[in-house]
Amino acid sequence: WLHALAASLPSTRSMAPLRALVGRWLLPSTLPLTLFCAIPRSPPAWAAPSGRRAGQLLQRRAASSQTEAKVRVLVTGATGRIGKEVVARVSKLSGFEVIAALHNPEKGEYLKKLGAHSLSKFDYTDPETWKPALEGVDVLYSASLDPLLDHHLKFCDFLGTLKPQIKQVVRISCMGADTNTASYDKEKHVSRDGAQIPLMLQHYWWGEEALIKNGLPVTVLRNNFFMNHLLKTEVESIEKEGWFANPLGSARNSFVCTNDIAEAAAKCIEEGPAKHANKFYDITGPEPQSMYEIADDLGRALGKKVEYRPQSMEQFEKDFGPTRAAFFEYLCNGFYTRCSPDFYNIVGRRPTTYAEYLASKGAAGETGLEELYQANLWKKGVDAMKEAASTKK
Repeated sequence: WLHALAASLPSTRSMAPLRALVGRWLLPSTLPLTLFCAIPRSPPAWAAPSGRRAGQLLQRRAASSQTEAKVRVLVTGATGRIGKEVVARVSKLSGFEVIAALHNPEKGEYLKKLGAHSLSKFDYTDPETWKPALEGVDVLYSASLDPLLDHHLKFCDFLGTLKPQIKQVVRISCMGADTNTASYDKEKHVSRDGAQIPLMLQHYWWGEEALIKNGLPVTVLRNNFFMNHLLKTEVESIEKEGWFANPLGSARNSFVCTNDIAEAAAKCIEEGPAKHANKFYDITGPEPQSMYEIADDLGRALGKKVEYRPQSMEQFEKDFGPTRAAFFEYLCNGFYTRCSPDFYNIVGRRPTTYAEYLASKGAAGETGLEELYQANLWKKGVDAMKEAASTKK
C-alpha cells in the first residue's frame, strides 16, 4: 500500500506538506520521511495491473529477463502514415514492447529501424493471422483502410473473445455519425434535406461501435480529414503543370496532420486505460483553411506558384465514386470547420499547421512534402468504396 500511496503523490514542492503529514501519521517515527519519498513508483508503462489477466501478465513479466515491466503493443497498419509514426513514438517509451503488424513481415525491416521490437504477419482479410499476431498482446492500435470495414467488424468480434487479455484498444476514426457521445441521426444530412449522413461517416462509427459492443476498453481518435490525403491524387498535375483541382473551393476545414494523430495515440497508450479508456477525442488542425490557402502553403514549400482550380462535385464523383463524393460534400458545407482543443488537452501543445506539416519531419523521419509523393489508396477513375458501400452492420 505504501507503493500505491507514493505513486499517487506528485513529486512537487506543493505536495511537501501533504507528504510530511502522511509521513507523520502513517509511518513509524523511526523511518525518516526521506525513506518514504524514495519508495519506487510504479513503472512508467502504467501501474500494477489487476484481475486474472493481470496475474498472467505479471507472471510473464516476472519470467522475462528484462528488469522493467513491458506492455506489449500491436500496431496494425504499421506501414501506414500514422502507423509507422506510432511505431516510432511508442518504441521510444520506457516499458513498452512494440510489435508491428503487416501483410508481409519480410518487407518490414525499415519498421525495425524505426524501433519496432518485432514484426508480425497480420491481414484483416485472413482470420488465420489474427490469433498468432495477438499472442500476449496487451494493447492494440487499431487502424484499417476504409474498404476493409466488413473485415474490421469481424475482427472486432474476435477481439471480444480476448476481453480478459486486451487492456486497451486505440482506434482511428472520424467524427460525424456517432450515437454514444452525440445523437446524430443517420437520416439527417446537415445541409441537404432528404439525404443521409455520408456513408463513410456511418462506417467510421460502426467501426467504433463494434469494439464497444464487444466490451473492449476503447480510446477513439475521431479525426478531421487528413492533410496527407488532401492532394495525393493531384501530384501529377502539381508536378507537371503547377495546379490541382477538387470541389472544396473557399470552404475552410481544419485539416489534421497525421503526425499529430500518431502523437496523440502514443500519449494515450503511454498513459494507459486508467486515463483514456472509454474516451473519445476529436482531433483537428489548428486553423480552418480554404483550397486557395492550401495552394499558397504548398507553393511556398515547393518554391513555385501552385494554383487551385475549382471542380464540380459531379466531376469529382465521376473520378472517385458517389461514396467518397458524399464525404467531400461535408467538407464543403462547414461541418469540418471547427478546431477542437482535444489534441492540446492530450499532448499539451497546439496542433500542427499545414505549412508546418509540409516542412517538418515526423518521428518516422519524413516531411509532409516527401509523403505527398508516396502511395495512395485513392486513384482517379476507381471507386475504391464500391464494394464496401454494401456492407451491413
